[in-house]
Amino acid sequence: MPIFEFTCNACRKKFSALVGVVAKPKPIACPRCGSTDATKRVSRFARVRSEDDALDSLCDESKYGDIENDPGAMRRWMKDMSAAMDEDLGDDFEQALEEEMSGEGPDGESPDMAASSDSGLD
Repeated sequence: MPIFEFTCNACRKKFSALVGVVAKPKPIACPRCGSTDATKRVSRFARVRSEDDALDSLCDESKYGDIENDPGAMRRWMKDMSAAMDEDLGDDFEQALEEEMSGEGPDGESPDMAASSDSGLD
């Protein structure tokens, strides 16, 4: 059974639906508003890859740049890695990455300030 992509003409939401070949199919309904007024979209096909193939494709760091020293390159690599592993890193990861890129800790202090206040050298 193929999966097709649609756009709801009522609320403009894009969605996918599994379309079977049956004598009297139910109309495709938008998951957001329930409207059956939808337009089929032209979409790319997907091929199923093994997890090993997906992870192997991420081993070529050159397509991301310098992931060790460029936070943007590291972010792109991590997002691709999480997608390949079907893991949602979530908002906490994004927030931690933003803090790391800005040089601030979770409480808004720089790491140097936090270390000096912990050592009692104030």
